[in-house]
Amino acid sequence: MNLHEYQSKALFAEFGIPVPEGHVASTPQEAEAAAERLGGELWVVKAQVHAGGRGKAGGVKLAHSVEEVAQHAESLLGQRLVTHQSGSDGLPIDTVYVEAGSGIDRELYLSLLVDRGRERVVIMASAAGGMDIEEVAASTPEKILTAAIHPAAGLAAYQAREIGFGVGLDGSQIKELTDILGKLIKLVHECDASLVEINPLIVNAEGHVVALDGKINIEDNALFRQPRLEALRDEAQEDPREREAREHDLNYVSLDGNIACMVNGAGLAMATMDLIKLHGGEPANFLDVGGGATAERVTEAFKIILANANVEAILVNIFGGIVRCDLIAEGIIAAVSEVGVTVPVVVRLEGTNVKKGRRLLSDSELDIAPASDLTDAAKKVIELAKGSRAG
Repeated sequence: MNLHEYQSKALFAEFGIPVPEGHVASTPQEAEAAAERLGGELWVVKAQVHAGGRGKAGGVKLAHSVEEVAQHAESLLGQRLVTHQSGSDGLPIDTVYVEAGSGIDRELYLSLLVDRGRERVVIMASAAGGMDIEEVAASTPEKILTAAIHPAAGLAAYQAREIGFGVGLDGSQIKELTDILGKLIKLVHECDASLVEINPLIVNAEGHVVALDGKINIEDNALFRQPRLEALRDEAQEDPREREAREHDLNYVSLDGNIACMVNGAGLAMATMDLIKLHGGEPANFLDVGGGATAERVTEAFKIILANANVEAILVNIFGGIVRCDLIAEGIIAAVSEVGVTVPVVVRLEGTNVKKGRRLLSDSELDIAPASDLTDAAKKVIELAKGSRAG
């Protein structure tokens, strides 16, 4: 679950991490009032969306008067912001964050994330802040410093010094960075954050280290013990299909391709998408219906994937372990009949009661193409998608 910048900065302030003062606004009048409360002569008006690259997309604007703050807010609110992370449809701007302007001496990059392979919280830092960190990682990876934090020992003083010196901070600034890192690590653990990103982390005109931006992702599987943070969820920023899938206990992620996938098990779902890519296709989604899939859940899954207008064929890949293949077949037949599927469907079944499941599909007289194995399924669905497009 993602938090907005203003929500992330509120958490930063709660944990004692320095941030510029700011206020959230949902109307131009509220934005103007926020600027008046902040005082000063320079303000920043920031669109609040769950996507990076806001500045390049016109979602961050400087204002030199309270009237200009209101004008910028009016130009942003109610619009959709398209960034390199938002997708072509963009995301709705329902609120803006009005922040006091900061004098910037240097811009740095700082993040903490959970590295599941190492079972550690890892710090990433770079002197190349304010830029696309993906571009920095690809072109100049030596500019990115990392440090893995031992869960028992915590942040070691030498790790903080290495990062501080590595990004070019002086003695007092390294002390400030060390303090910020310790508080960020505490935030990660107490809030069950999977990612905390500050880009940029600045050295301001007075020489102090300040979080000028903030992005926090909360681990979905830990939300049951974070009700306060779950209440901050902004569903307007989420893909409606992903939101609906969550309500039906389905794991769904929308993608840009044309071949929809319905699979039970996350690993099998990833392998299915890999096979589609390997044979020249493009997956339209990741969809894990879970080990305990029911006919009702399969029906809802069909409805969700068909809500994507780009879908030209569907691949159902089920391994019947916990759930029997004949029950899945019944669910597929019910779903295709009820939803009125108009695109080709390829089904590969393996596991418990597979012969009965295949027989049910064969006897259904529905336009469902069977597949003998996963490779056969991937090749068939790609060809059928091409035929669907041609038709």
